[in-house]
Amino acid sequence: MPPSQLLFEIPSPFMTEPGRVLLLEPPTADPVALSEQLRDDRYTRPFVVDDGEHLTLYFTLRLIQSAMRTRSPNTLALRYTQQMMLFMVFMPRPQRIALIGLGGGSIVKFCRQHLPTTHFTAIELDPDVIALRDTFRVPPDDAHLQVLQTDGADYLAHAEAGVDVLLVDAFNATGYAPTLGNRVFFENAAEKLSARGLLVINLAGEQSLYGGLIGTALDVFDDRVIVLPVHDDGNHLLFAFNDRAFRPDWRRLRKLALQWQDRCQLDFPDFVDQLERAAKLRLAQRAFHHGR
Repeated sequence: MPPSQLLFEIPSPFMTEPGRVLLLEPPTADPVALSEQLRDDRYTRPFVVDDGEHLTLYFTLRLIQSAMRTRSPNTLALRYTQQMMLFMVFMPRPQRIALIGLGGGSIVKFCRQHLPTTHFTAIELDPDVIALRDTFRVPPDDAHLQVLQTDGADYLAHAEAGVDVLLVDAFNATGYAPTLGNRVFFENAAEKLSARGLLVINLAGEQSLYGGLIGTALDVFDDRVIVLPVHDDGNHLLFAFNDRAFRPDWRRLRKLALQWQDRCQLDFPDFVDQLERAAKLRLAQRAFHHGR
C-alpha cells in the first residue's frame, strides 16, 4: 500500500518543501493544528515530506535525516551515505555489519542489495522511526537482517565481538547523539570490532563542535583515523581503522574502487582519491586541534 494510505496526510506547510507531509497520527487528528506545529517547529515526532520524487525524513526541517528516490528506493540519494560505503574497498566481504541510526533505511537497503550474505543489524532508539520502515520500503527482518529498538551505546557495550563494520548515522532534533561520541563509546567500538574492522561515523553541523570527538577517536585508535569532508552537503565522515598495522595501499584500493564502481554505480575511484587526499592532509588531526 502507498504511504498515503498508511499515514495521516496533510499538504506541506513549508514554503521550501512543497508536496505533502506524512505523519504518524490517527485519522481523527487536527490537520490545522498539525500544520501549525510543523511550521513553528513544535512537532515532536519524525515526519516525511513527499514531493512526488523523493520521500524525505525529518525530525526538524533544519536537518535531513534520510531521503529515498521513490522510483529507485535502494539507491543512495544523499552524498554522505554514498561516501560512507567506502568501507567496501577496505572490507569487501564483511560478515557482520552494525548500523546505529536506522533513519529511512537507505544504508540498510543498499547493503542488503550489494552484500546479500552479510548479517546486518540496525539499531534505532526511536520507535517512531522504526514505525516508518514500511514507508521507506525497508525489508522485513530475516536471517540476514535484524532491526532493534534500543540505545546504540548500550547495544555496542553488550554486543558480541567481531563486528567487521560499524556505521554510525545517529542524530536527534538537536544534533549528533552525545553518547556515541565519548571515550567509552570509542573504546567499546575498538573492542567489538574485528581485528581489521572499521568504524564510520557521519558528522554534521559546525565542525568545531565535534573536535573533541575526533580527538578521542584519534587517541583510542592510535591515530588511525581519517576525516573526509563531504563537499556537497557540509557533512564530515570519520573513518577509524582497528587494524594496528593499518597502512593504506592506495593503488590497490583504487583497483578495488573500480570493481565496486561497476557493481554499485557509485564513483568509488573519486571517493578513494578524496580519502587519500584527506589522509595526506591529516584533516582529522587538524580538525581536532581546530576544535580545542
